[in-house]
Amino acid sequence: MEDFLEILRKRGAGALGEKMGIQILEATPQRLVATMPVEGNTQPVGLLHGGASVVLAESLGSIGTQLHAGIHRRIVGVDINATHHKSATSGIVTGVATALSLGKTICVYEIVITNEAGERTCTSRITCMILAERN
Repeated sequence: MEDFLEILRKRGAGALGEKMGIQILEATPQRLVATMPVEGNTQPVGLLHGGASVVLAESLGSIGTQLHAGIHRRIVGVDINATHHKSATSGIVTGVATALSLGKTICVYEIVITNEAGERTCTSRITCMILAERN
């Protein structure tokens, strides 16, 4: 079995993921777990920005699709939605992405984001498309 975390370490988290402080804790094509700090990712009123939750969700779905498809395939997100349930004002949030469908060209993940108390703050779903190999 491949060491998916090692693949991610070699590839890197990308500029946006690094800027937002996303830390990948667990990564397989079927399930991914990551954390993100609330601090630095807030709206002017101090709440976790909804867009930050979407960045976390899209990062997890895209990474999971990349791991499923293979490191040399190109991955693009084609649809994402998010429902924000509760605000977070401090600490970290944790995203858990679960594969709903892993196909030859399309992958779908559900991402549940929770605060440190284990309360759901956001539910997201992303659909990613697997394109041809990179040249």
